[in-house]
Parts: sequence; structure tokens; C-alpha cells
Amino acid sequence: MDSVELAGGQLGAVLTAPRGGMAPLAPGGPWLATTPALVKEVLTDPERFDFPGDVSRGSDLSGSRGETRTGHTLYSPVPAAAVSRGSDVFGSEWRTALAEHEHVRADEPYDAMQLLRRPVARSTTSAVLPHLDTATRDAVGDLVLDWIDALAPVIASHRPPRRWTRIRRAETAARVALEDFLASVRGLEQTPQQVATMLAAGIQVPIAAGAFLLAWSGAHRDEPDADPVHVVWETLRLTSPSWITARVTTRRVEIGGATIPAGRVVFASPLLLGRFPELVPGDPSEIASFDPTRWQTHEQRPGAWLPFGAGPHMCPGRNLGIAQLTTVAQWASAFEISLSEHVSIDQSRGIAPSPCRFTVTPRRSSSP
Repeated sequence: MDSVELAGGQLGAVLTAPRGGMAPLAPGGPWLATTPALVKEVLTDPERFDFPGDVSRGSDLSGSRGETRTGHTLYSPVPAAAVSRGSDVFGSEWRTALAEHEHVRADEPYDAMQLLRRPVARSTTSAVLPHLDTATRDAVGDLVLDWIDALAPVIASHRPPRRWTRIRRAETAARVALEDFLASVRGLEQTPQQVATMLAAGIQVPIAAGAFLLAWSGAHRDEPDADPVHVVWETLRLTSPSWITARVTTRRVEIGGATIPAGRVVFASPLLLGRFPELVPGDPSEIASFDPTRWQTHEQRPGAWLPFGAGPHMCPGRNLGIAQLTTVAQWASAFEISLSEHVSIDQSRGIAPSPCRFTVTPRRSSSP
């Protein structure tokens, strides 16, 4: 499995940026907040750092077009009852996906990104739209997956595709199909556009995070059993798919030793914060290593590196995401996972393991 620390591109630039203030990633920006205090300041001060809403170019899908003071929708956290419902659906759909693989492709390795698609889509849709019947829920989930797939080449493009290009037309068609279907659904508490955006963000990210969890489990299959929740936190620390988030300055800002003009992009990276010794227990020299047992010490709080963001645009589905990933980690703990090929880091939309294919064998019981 490739090391994130050795990655090139924007990911490499962020992880190797000088720490201690606001670091320009290029002449004239964008700027990167490189301390925990600066990251919190950027994420929690919407008066100076606005939230960009163009989902066709960002590294995540959390932008929106709602009417609020900043021009972007603020989503409430998914309620506990919805998290429980979504978690139950995920468990059921996960077992179904595993059974279908064994029935249809038993002689092939599992593909983590494919295996997680429908369980995550149906689980998230159940939590966000609890009043839907099963057939409608599944139709919405499939349309969201279609939009995510069509959006991928738009996000990955080095230049914004023009409206009449094939990939832009495909993305527009997938988005309109989803929004039109949602418009026909009764009982929506938000606009179809807002619901589509929330679902896309809540589906894309856990798929990639779950695939990373399985990749780490395969790369470290000989390590002692670990608490599944600790496996989840360690996965999010080292390879959170929402590894970077952007804000735009609303005016000229003096921060972290830098003067940033209005309208410029400022980045915050939970992946970078997850490499700070003051936020992570254990030997600082091993901070880049995958070690779920480090969280047994309770010296530092899991999540202090802000994998779900902070402030008014903090991820509303964070508890559901943790529940989904914990189910995957619990399943993985019963098996020895062997990666079928080398895993690379795909940076085209957030980060994801590509490919992540694996085989499993029941874990042998430890000797008494």
C-alpha cells in the first residue's frame, strides 16, 4: 500500500508544507493553515472565511445553494434515531452485498469500493429521508451514485469543463435526473438540490473511508486484534477521504503571519493535523504508522484532528459515518484480509484507495 507521506501532487504539497503559520502553496495562494489553532479559526469564523459551494470543482461534495446569511445551507446533525436506522440498514445491506459477491463472483477478489456502494447509499438515504419506502429509497440511492460517478471526471479535470463538453453534459444529466426524482418525492424538508448535495457528500466519503479501512486491515493483517472503533479512528487519522477543505476570505485578512486578500482560497487539512504529535498518542517517530492500539491509552481524544471539520459546516453525518465504518471494522476483525494487488492513492476526488481488491479467510483463534 502506498504511503500517503510519499504522495505527490496537492496531497504531498500539503503534508510537506512548513508548519507554524499560514503557508502559501503557490505564489499568491492558496494558503494552508498549518496549526490546530489556525485550522479552528478558519473553520469556525464564517465572517472572514466563507464556504465555497461549487461541488463541481471542490475536493468534496459538501457545498450547497441554499439561502442563508453566507449563501450556503447549514445542515443539522443527523438525529440519533436516524443514525440508528441508517446503521441498521447498512448492516443488512452489507450482509447482502457480501452474500451477492459469494453467489456471483466467489472466485474473484472483493472490490472494496464496489462492495460498499449500495450499503452506504441505502444507509445514508434511509437516515436522511426516513419516510421513504424501500423501493423509492433504493431508487434515490442509485441516482445519487450515478451523479457521483458522473461528477468524478468533472472534479478530476485540470480545467473546468465547458458546458457543452461530454463530461459536463453527463454530469448535468445525472444531477438533473436526481433532482427531478427528488422533486417528485413528498415530504422533503429541504429543496431537491440541498437534499441531493447532502446525500452525495454522505455517500461518497464513507465509501472511500470504508475502502481505506479494508486496505489498512489487509496491509496490517498480522497485527493483534484491535478495537474496531480504534481501527476507524486510525483510518480517519491517516487517510480521511475529506482530507482537505476550503474556505474563501470575505475580506482582507491578517492571520498566522500572512496577509491574505479578499476572495482567496484558504485550506484546512485534517490529514495534516493527524500528523501532529500533540494530537496523537504514541511515539512521535511512529506517527505515520497505522496503529489502532495507540488509542487505548486515552492520552489524546480521538478526532482532535477534526476529520469531520468544525464550525457551522461541520459534517452533519459524522455519527452515521462512524457507525457505518465500525460495522465494516467489526466484520474485518473476523477475517484475515489479503490485498490482491498493490494499493495506490487516488487523488482525483478527495483521496481513495485505487484499486482496493482483497480476499478473506476466517481468522484463526489465538492460542490460550
